[in-house]
Amino acid sequence: QVQLVESGGGSVQAGGSLRLSCAAARYSYTRMGWFRQAPGKEREGVAAIWTNSGATSYADSVKGRFTVSQDKTQNTLYLQMNSLKPEDTAMYYCAATPNSVGSSLKSGTYNTWGQGTQVTVSS
Repeated sequence: QVQLVESGGGSVQAGGSLRLSCAAARYSYTRMGWFRQAPGKEREGVAAIWTNSGATSYADSVKGRFTVSQDKTQNTLYLQMNSLKPEDTAMYYCAATPNSVGSSLKSGTYNTWGQGTQVTVSS
């Protein structure tokens, strides 16, 4: 059974916005996050949220531009991306974990992943 399904990716011009969604089959995870991976680069943590408290973490590169949020009634995680830059181009992945230890922006902390959605930002 697919646990996490991302949607909302696409192609936009620099300065534009996109909102990614991650539909979860169940919403009993302790933390959920968004990661991205560009060709030839390592996967990096973008944003994360503690599902009970709503506390969030962001990578420095997206602070002030991206916002992670959740709708527990819809079992959905969101990533609102504003002021997009060409360097934001990547495959974006949703991730989830029941664990409370480990960095929220490290991929090794998470054990459940979606299939990814492509975001392309042109200059």
